[in-house]
Amino acid sequence: MSATLSQTLSSLPTDPWRLVETRWEADANLLRETLFALGNGHIGTRGSHDEAWLGDPDASMEGTYVNGFYDTEAIRYPENAYGFARLNEFMLNLPNAKGVEVAIDGERFNLASGVILAYERSLDFREGVLVRSVEWKSPAGRRVRIVSKRLVSLSHGAILAQSVTVTPLDAAGIEFVASIDSAVRGGEESFDPRLGSGASARSLSTVETVVVPGRSALVSRTRNSGLTLRIETLAGLAGGEAADSAASEQDGVLAQRFRVTTGAGEAVTLEKMTAIVTSRDAPASELADRAAEALQAARAVGFEGLAGEQRARLAAFWEKADIEIEGDDALSQGLHFNLYHLFQSIGRDGRTNIAAKGLTGEGYEGHSFWDTEIYVLPVFLRTLPELARALISHRIGYLDKARARARDLGHVRGALYPWRTITGEECSAYFPAGTAQYHINADIAFAIEQYVEATGDLSLLADGAAELVFETARIWADLAHPVGGSYHIDEVTGPDEYTALVNNNFYTNVMAKTHLAFAVEVAGWMGRQKPEAFAALSEKLGLADDEVGHWSEVSDRLRLPYDAARGIHAQDDAFLARKVWDFAGTPAENYPLLLHYHPLVIYRHQVCKQADVVLSLFLRGDLFPKAVKRRDFDYYEAITTHDSSLSTCIHSIVASEVGLHERAYEFFMDTARMDIDNTHGNTFHGVHTAAMGGTWMSLVHGFAGLRARKGELHFAPSLPKGWSRYRFRLVDHGRTLEVAVAAGGAEFRLVEGDAIRLFHRGEPIDLSVAEPVRSVPLPRPFERKPFKAVVFDLDGVITDTARFHHLAWKRLADTLNIGFDDELAESLKGIDRRMSLKMILDKGGVALEPPEFDRLADMKNVWYKELIGTMTRDDLLPGALETLEAVRAAGLRVGLASVSQNAPAILERLGIADLFDAVVDAKLLKHGKPDPEIFLKAASQLGAAPADCLGVEDAVAGVASIKGAGMAALGIGRPSVLADADAVIAGLDDFVLADYLA
Repeated sequence: MSATLSQTLSSLPTDPWRLVETRWEADANLLRETLFALGNGHIGTRGSHDEAWLGDPDASMEGTYVNGFYDTEAIRYPENAYGFARLNEFMLNLPNAKGVEVAIDGERFNLASGVILAYERSLDFREGVLVRSVEWKSPAGRRVRIVSKRLVSLSHGAILAQSVTVTPLDAAGIEFVASIDSAVRGGEESFDPRLGSGASARSLSTVETVVVPGRSALVSRTRNSGLTLRIETLAGLAGGEAADSAASEQDGVLAQRFRVTTGAGEAVTLEKMTAIVTSRDAPASELADRAAEALQAARAVGFEGLAGEQRARLAAFWEKADIEIEGDDALSQGLHFNLYHLFQSIGRDGRTNIAAKGLTGEGYEGHSFWDTEIYVLPVFLRTLPELARALISHRIGYLDKARARARDLGHVRGALYPWRTITGEECSAYFPAGTAQYHINADIAFAIEQYVEATGDLSLLADGAAELVFETARIWADLAHPVGGSYHIDEVTGPDEYTALVNNNFYTNVMAKTHLAFAVEVAGWMGRQKPEAFAALSEKLGLADDEVGHWSEVSDRLRLPYDAARGIHAQDDAFLARKVWDFAGTPAENYPLLLHYHPLVIYRHQVCKQADVVLSLFLRGDLFPKAVKRRDFDYYEAITTHDSSLSTCIHSIVASEVGLHERAYEFFMDTARMDIDNTHGNTFHGVHTAAMGGTWMSLVHGFAGLRARKGELHFAPSLPKGWSRYRFRLVDHGRTLEVAVAAGGAEFRLVEGDAIRLFHRGEPIDLSVAEPVRSVPLPRPFERKPFKAVVFDLDGVITDTARFHHLAWKRLADTLNIGFDDELAESLKGIDRRMSLKMILDKGGVALEPPEFDRLADMKNVWYKELIGTMTRDDLLPGALETLEAVRAAGLRVGLASVSQNAPAILERLGIADLFDAVVDAKLLKHGKPDPEIFLKAASQLGAAPADCLGVEDAVAGVASIKGAGMAALGIGRPSVLADADAVIAGLDDFVLADYLA
């Protein structure tokens, strides 16, 4: 086992694959009930002990839940208005069917009494069985060993199974009481909006009970939603002398009692199988048969058989989803714990979702949010895509309710999905931070687009996803209105809930832009590939070509607020005009702000609860250059409280991308063990499923740099300090890949499936059955220095005159009947005119007398000057102007080292001549690149030693010239081509001076 490096707040030991409790801690019980919870996507049960809790009532919250089983209550508004949400749906806490009491010669076993001689409780994420082993001495001195096992079956959706083995260490009479307790204690009503309404305990009434020896059944019905629940148990003993059994019902408790006498060391095992079925799964009249069938199937294999099936299901999951950090057991434990809980919480049937707290507690009343699509679905998209599809199918199933909600909000067409819900009804009573978050529509459409790109499964579009995408896109077209040359979207709320009801929220508009473009793409695909289906759908929706064309127009012209003076994107039209929150004057105990300040106080300030603009930079990073991302990140990070558990994982991902690796690691650490360490102080109400998904994303999309672009996988991995290696698996189009990153480089492995081409920092990597493994080095870390000057090449760095050179050289080559191809054109980059002409002549085997050679060289220059005479500032390459201004603003001198004799004229045409302190006169050079002469002259003219200069070049010869001059070299282009450069970026739009300047 590798050494544990990360500091942990939990008293639980670190084990990469297990959660282990080595002593009973009553004051940690409420938290541990969450951590040791079990589930299968249908049933979830908290990790309470088999026997009744006898301690402080507030230190335990007994809980068992069924995904999507709910009741409703009217939302009461003292001041009402049209269109407000009317009904709240809330997940129900069910009668406790886990109860197993043990008595030894009449003394009732309980951890709160007697003496605990030995204790361990563990949950192995590869086994899926909660195991507790206790050696206990009763107050009267009787000693006993009790081993309890519990699972929620991943193979039998309705089954909760238990095995309790009692071994007296002295001869004794043993009594088991296996019970169903119909009394339900719900969560308390709380001022904290993240918790629940406390209504759960009032919602179920008993309509039928059955108690016969070995079998108990309880049938309950909800108060308002009209749903029926059936809980049925079978219990029996193995071992010991013939058991005396009895059944009883008293005070709402259905009990099966077994008595047996055993000798010292003789084990007796109670096996209890529980089926939980509801009328959301089958008609109420069929529930008895459903429960009986489930119990019969479970009992046929027994507890150990179920445990074996559990092991196999989890092995299949980890085969696709395994993730490991070598050298840090604590982080590996956090990652495995998070993935395990996501796997056991996610709805699998296409009718249920994953709640914000999974199936582990009543926080947020069991509602699901946009978290599903943005934080959880990406995990399953790359591990078990069939579960990702099930989540999307769940949204499709509630499309009609979304249409009805859109009418409530005044939209005559289209569909608007609810902010928080269980069955598709809007349950948010606070519309400024709820219903106003229209971006939920775009989040769902984005998830559909990502699913189709990752799987190639276009059938989802025909199975309702296209209709959803079109109907939800209509809302953006309805909201967007033209102002000047752009479209605006007013009075919405973005992900940041510390800012509400704004115009042109950046995230909302970015995602709406993406949504509309995808809707246009889907319409085009259906029109070409499924014309009959598209015609039928268009007729059903009244969708015409001009409407699709309007979507494209809105997408192209949607306003994305940008503050040119600051060089950053504005979170909305008014955000940057507000006063910045007084962070220095805010006491630490006043966080989270939402519990200590009126919303209006918060709304009036620049303060972010969570990632908003920064989230856009991750999801649609392809729209923005790195330099802008860095400025955005720096600005918004400084005013973000991270009061939301959804925040730090996104900041970690973007920090990784913009080169802030230490900050990325700090954010990751806040997320990775959030629940095990209870860093937000509220895990006892349930796990944070979004943050769990965010942990996976922080590693895969952050440290490994995965981005999917039009079906292609692009990686840009880095290795955090202190880690020896990390690895993970993911799936893509039916293939399984493994990525491992260590100091020696990154290794990409095709584990299963067809050949694939992926990309490492822009370079293609081909994997196949014949060559399944490829390794590539990580980029060398750039040694930042206190540079005094930056010297730029011109062509391919600041502007692209290559096309003019290309046209002029091709025209000359054509006159000589010499073929001029791309390979020859590439070889001329960075080479002076006379040498370039010689290379062309050599290729054509043409020899010229000196006068003719000079004439052709001059002629090429005449043609070239004619072409560059048309240049304007618009011909600057992306990021060039911003880079030059940033370098000058930092107090550094700026030089130009171009072999082009036309460089001064080009700078004038581009309108940037005044930004350069020195321009080397190419006419005075004795040697061209790769000779270092030109960069040495530039340094001399700038009054800086070569070692104090950073050279920027796009050509191999230019990089060689820089290195020969003794300067640090920044390459512009592909790392594989510019292998000798100290660092390589794609273009100056990725240039961040702080990455190079100490």
